[in-house]
Amino acid sequence: MTSTAVAGSALLTDRYELTMAAAALADGTAARRCVFEVFARRLPDGRRYGVVAGTGRLLELIEAFRFGEEELAVLTGVVDEPTLQWLAGYRFAGDVDGYPEGELYFPGSPILTVTGTFADAVLLETLVLSVLNHDSAVASAAARMVTAAAGRPLIEMGSRRTHEEAAVASARAAYLAGFAATSNLEAQRRHAIPTAGTAAHAFVLLHDDERAAFASQVATLGAKTTLLVDTYDIRRGIENAIAVAGPELDAIRIDSGDLGVLARQAREQLDTLGAGGTRIVLSGDLDEYAIAALRAEPVDAYGVGTSVVTGSGAPTAGMVYKLVEVDERPVAKRSASKESKGGRKSAVRRHRPTGTATEEVVHPATVVPELGPHDQVLPIALMRDGRPVDGLPGLDEARERLRAALVSVPWEGLKLSRGEPAIPTVFLG
Repeated sequence: MTSTAVAGSALLTDRYELTMAAAALADGTAARRCVFEVFARRLPDGRRYGVVAGTGRLLELIEAFRFGEEELAVLTGVVDEPTLQWLAGYRFAGDVDGYPEGELYFPGSPILTVTGTFADAVLLETLVLSVLNHDSAVASAAARMVTAAAGRPLIEMGSRRTHEEAAVASARAAYLAGFAATSNLEAQRRHAIPTAGTAAHAFVLLHDDERAAFASQVATLGAKTTLLVDTYDIRRGIENAIAVAGPELDAIRIDSGDLGVLARQAREQLDTLGAGGTRIVLSGDLDEYAIAALRAEPVDAYGVGTSVVTGSGAPTAGMVYKLVEVDERPVAKRSASKESKGGRKSAVRRHRPTGTATEEVVHPATVVPELGPHDQVLPIALMRDGRPVDGLPGLDEARERLRAALVSVPWEGLKLSRGEPAIPTVFLG
């Protein structure tokens, strides 16, 4: 793991997790062997696929899920004394299996399976869902933006549009999805994500004129920097940028206006000024639809903020954490609007010989379907006896996994328009 030590996470939960554990401890059901499953009943409206993200963070948080003196003091009066004593020695000792980070998921995919005693496993519900719902929502939106950008790099720059800790998690999820860099320095420290950023409009306004601001920036950072040219008049800003930095200027950034028109005009002006190698970076309320609309324009990179850290209109992945097995006996909720399927499950993704995915088969874990030569068993072991399994894929491996998974999606499944999931989910048993 590349992140720093995780602070205690035991109170990152809902009260009812602890009151359920207390009641189960009192009535003798707490030690029953249980299986909980994380899945999404449906994808957010208009989405064709989801991206699993946050698993690496989650495993660290589960390891740090302890109740010290400060946490127990908060819980006095919430649960009884026997439960407080039990919590003082709590350490999750069960098993976790699930889809690797960077894998795609679809409605009903068994994204994560938690096995342990009821008391052990029920305490993790809120933590599991808060991490996976947030990070998967961001990664799913970011992956759509990467596809829309068609190979042009994207910079995540949404830290000022979300909670300070969510900003770090969002930067990680966006990088997993294929973004090239983030503006967030804590994300660099924890997760070794490349960072980018130079100056805002405030820096230009600080100086007596635009040229003075550009000269100061170039003097400090060199010509291989990006100058923000839309504080006043963009055409004059580009003139000033090249006059100060010369044709070796790495890039200009435009943050407002009709970005497509401005990009074309900027490219023509830069070429006329002999700065054919100066790149054009666009930012300013971009989402996947705006990026797709700019695909034909002379744009070299995009900066994306609010839309990526908020899941571009779908800030949660809609995942749930449901009890599906008790003492090897399948159990399931039968509510018409919130039905779940009982029993521990696994999944196989079937592919054509060309590598194109055709369907996701969700099946009872004890009944493995016949595997074709190109089929892929999806869940892997993530934790055993409460400890992460050695050799789990890292963030860079997750990036590559997602890249390969998206290549396998039928082309119509990558469209931004509304439609059915990219591949169907078939349930056996």
